[in-house]
Amino acid sequence: MSMEFALNSRHATVFQNKNGVREMESMSYHEEGPRTWHRLLYPSTRPSLARWAPIPLRLIVGYGFMEHGFAKAARGFDAFPAILSAIGLPAPHLLGWLTITVEILGGLAVLLGALVPLASIPMAIVLLTAIFTVHLPYGFSSIKLQAITAAGAQFGPPGYETDLLYLACLLTLVLGGSGPLSIDRFLAKRPSGRT
Repeated sequence: MSMEFALNSRHATVFQNKNGVREMESMSYHEEGPRTWHRLLYPSTRPSLARWAPIPLRLIVGYGFMEHGFAKAARGFDAFPAILSAIGLPAPHLLGWLTITVEILGGLAVLLGALVPLASIPMAIVLLTAIFTVHLPYGFSSIKLQAITAAGAQFGPPGYETDLLYLACLLTLVLGGSGPLSIDRFLAKRPSGRT
């Protein structure tokens, strides 16, 4: 037994198998305008909107890195290197200032969409170093609510979740591009001087 039905320009053939269960045999879709379910659910079918997707990633990653760099620098010239020394990293002053520089300048590069593939390399190194030297022993979760006291919420040490999110965002920007309103896009559209 077979029956056909049509629903909003979609066509399907349904039949009843040996066990009496209805199954769909074939289905075809005929897109008839911009408001179909497929266009609403999948941004890749909305190229006019999908091209803007990198901008929120650039804003949060760029600002986040810059904020962390400025916070380290604001504590004084020796505060962050002292932390690196306490966890046993070699050349703590050199690594401390390299980290602060990468966070501020790399964050600015991502924020502006400038040379993102190049800037992402040292930024990923900073994140991987943070994962393996600080966050890994505390597990995945970055938010560990310990208690609520009169002074407010008390949290435990953060895990590596946020570092992985930053790495995923950087990888997405490297693979997918910086998007519109970026220096990378401007440089790509600029005509080369070669003939």
